[in-house]
Parts: sequence; structure tokens; C-alpha cells
Amino acid sequence: MKIVVVNKSDRVGGAAVACRRLHTAIVKSGIDSKLLVQEKTDNDPTVIATGTGFWKEKRNFLLFIIERLYFLFYEASKEVRFAFSPAVAGENIHENNLIKNADIIHIHWFNQGFLSLKSLKKLIALNKPILWTLHDMWAFTGGCHYVGECEKFTDNCGNCPFLKNPSEKDLSYRIQQKKIQILKGANITFVTSSQWLKREADKSKLLKDFRVLSVPIPIDANIFHPANKKAIRQKLSLPEDKKLILFAAANISDKRKGLSYLLQALKLIEDTNSNSSDIEILTFGKSDDAAFNNLSFKVHNLGVLSEVEKIAEAYSAADLFAIPSLEDNLPNTIIESLACGTPVLAFKSGGIPEMIEHKENGYIADYKSVEDLKTGIDFIVNHPNIEILSQNALKKAQQAYSEEGVAKKYIEVYKSLSIQG
Repeated sequence: MKIVVVNKSDRVGGAAVACRRLHTAIVKSGIDSKLLVQEKTDNDPTVIATGTGFWKEKRNFLLFIIERLYFLFYEASKEVRFAFSPAVAGENIHENNLIKNADIIHIHWFNQGFLSLKSLKKLIALNKPILWTLHDMWAFTGGCHYVGECEKFTDNCGNCPFLKNPSEKDLSYRIQQKKIQILKGANITFVTSSQWLKREADKSKLLKDFRVLSVPIPIDANIFHPANKKAIRQKLSLPEDKKLILFAAANISDKRKGLSYLLQALKLIEDTNSNSSDIEILTFGKSDDAAFNNLSFKVHNLGVLSEVEKIAEAYSAADLFAIPSLEDNLPNTIIESLACGTPVLAFKSGGIPEMIEHKENGYIADYKSVEDLKTGIDFIVNHPNIEILSQNALKKAQQAYSEEGVAKKYIEVYKSLSIQG
């Protein structure tokens, strides 16, 4: 059984991280799997780029620019620039030898100039079984990656809030109709990593008649595992006697990440807790420490961490990982934190409540409630036996997201597709 996994990048972005971890777990299980990407960053022989060299890089960039310029004329504001993908520019990979020789094509995330809807149509025309793992809602919307409070994806898109001139048959409506035509009769099975995303897909106009399964994303326990907190803090020059709240995001200006709510909750703690001086902030990623300037809490910024071992150290150094996302599927960061034995604080949003048992391995705050977010911080940092929370976090990661367990579930799906053929 030959599998070809398709994703824009092998490492850049949350979907790429999840895809790579799944691909690695599948390879470890003995399956012949190759990862076909537009952007390759390392020397893994199981990862194959669609092309290399100076002109290929220029072409990749041109496709990305075409995709973004196209939407530039439609976008409601710069804030939604990367929240909507029209998929008008991309490569044709249907004649790639890996695709030709594959028994199953396993699609992940391909926006921003890798594949277009026309490219997808050509893959479907090969009449090979296709498995499509969804990392957000894009596959069943008129172009947005997360719908917010909009429910138009369940019927007809149109009058889209992401567009500056919304109308009944605007760009979102046209993209949705194009997807309907492309997917009509397609031999595709969809997989979501959270039950929440499966429920959303099941009620969508685009996917309601397709087979939609739910299988989580795995974590490498050889990298993400509990470590000695005192030793890690000494190594990273972090205080040993403070409660460290970790916040990390690739782009903290993304309102979907909810940093403003965390800042407000910290302000409440600052105003009402006499022991707020015991708390300090730990960040990594493209973090703007100026966001914390109006607070008295000391901030320790580890910068952009590209090595997974260093990312694991950051989780192990923290007492609590805060991820106040307003919309999310099954965040890699939560799995990473749990695997390192670090309790997680988050809003009741998307697939996150499936990952955190309230007051067992973290705290699920009421959606957009600053007060409850503050309560969650207090609950974890002042817990009489935080080791219990840590043990429960690790147990959750081991039971739900082990490489062996997740790979086994995916292999069962692959076998079912081979039978259907």
C-alpha cells in the first residue's frame, strides 16, 4: 500500500506540523508513505519537494502572490487577508510520479499557492481513493478558514463578512458552488482531528453527504515529555521561585488567538490578587512583548524557537500554558503542553474542550469570559497539588495522542479505502 501525503510545507505552520507528525507516525508503523510538499526544509528522504532550485522558489512565491493579490480586491480589511483563501493559483501535481504510483492520495493543507481548486479537480479525475485531513473549516466553506458565528456554510454562502462588497452571489457563494461541482461524485473520505470539526463538516452543505471520520493528531513522546522543571529553568535563566504562565503564538496580532482576553485577565489578577508578584510571563514565537507593557508582570521572551527540543523545554519550564483562542480545531500546542505535563488554560471553543478535562488537567473557561479566564489562572497557579494536574495532563496525551495509537487508526482508514478502491 503506497500512500502519498500532500501538504504545502513539511514544517511551516500548524497544519504542516500536524501533517508531518502524522506522516512520521505512519512511516514508523511500516507503511510506505511519502510526503509531497511545495516547500521542503530538511533532508528527510520520505519528504519530496515538487521541485527545487532558484526558479522553482521564484515560481512558488509567484503563485503565493497571485493568490493573495486576487483576494486583495475582495478583502474587507487587512485583518482578514489570510483568513480567506480563494484557491485560484497553484501547481498541477496530478502528473507527479508519486501521485501516479500512489494507491491513496492523502491531502492535508494546500492553500496559499500550492494547489488551486483546478488542481484538486485534476487529482479527483485520477479516480484514486483520496483521504483529506481537515485542519480547519476551509474545505466546506466559501473560502474562510473559520466561520466565526456565521452559519451560511450549512446552506448557501454569500453576503460574506470577510468581503468588502458582500452580496447574495459574492465571491464566497461562487467558491462554494465551484467546490460543489468539483466534489460531485468524488471518491473522497474526509478526516477531522476533532469531534467538533466533524460535527461542523457533517452539517455543511458541501460535505454532509460524504464520509467524515475523526482521528486526532499524534505527538512524539520522545521529544515532548515531562522534564525536571528546576533544571530547565536554570538552563533557560528563568526564576525558580515564580509561577510562570506560558503564552505562545506564531502571530499574536491574530485576534483569533485571543491575547487581549489573557491581558485583561492578567490585569484583573494584578488589581485583585495580593500575591500577583509571584506570577511572571513566559513567551516564545513572534511575540510582541509591548503587548504586556501595561501590566506589571515581568516577561521572559525566549524568541522564535525552531527546534522542537527547545519548544518542549519551554512547556516544561512553565506552570501553566494559556491558549485563549476564540476559534481552533485541535491545537498542536495543547497536545505538546499536555505531553510535557503542563496544565492548560483555554476557552470553551472548537475542539479544545475535547482535549482538556476541566479542573483535571487544566481549566476550560467560559467563552470570552475574562473573569473566568482569571479564575482559571488562579485555580492552576494556586492549586494545592499541581503535580496531580501534571500527571493527568501526561495521561491524557499518552492515551489520546500516542504515535502508535493514532497511526493504527489511520492505517485502518487506509485499508478501508483500499477495499473500496
